[in-house]
Amino acid sequence: MPLSNEEQRMLEELEASLVADDPHLAHTLGASKTPRQVHGRRVGLAGAGFIVGLVLLLVGMQTSFIVSVVGFVVMLGCAIFGLGSLRMASQDSPKSAKKTKNKKQSPSSGAFMNKMEDRWRKRQNDDGTA
Repeated sequence: MPLSNEEQRMLEELEASLVADDPHLAHTLGASKTPRQVHGRRVGLAGAGFIVGLVLLLVGMQTSFIVSVVGFVVMLGCAIFGLGSLRMASQDSPKSAKKTKNKKQSPSSGAFMNKMEDRWRKRQNDDGTA
């Protein structure tokens, strides 16, 4: 459903105010490809390269040792490239998601540690008095 003229005007005003307030954010939001898409494409290419390296390895076992070595090197390189891209994609996640994730983990891990410390103190007190 298309926007009305008034809604389009309001949207343009919002975009202009965003560009004026935070040009870096506006550029990031206006980018055609998000970093996650780019890294996802790299992971896909690394997977395809890994399969090519596997095929070279298997063909090299039947024909020449050198082809097997090349296949192994291609597989290793693609694995490193793909895992690096996955790590970069996970680091490119929004900061707000990281903050909420850390906030959720901190109290539960803190409560767990408090329980463990209480148990430890209780054992130490029980062992010391007995």
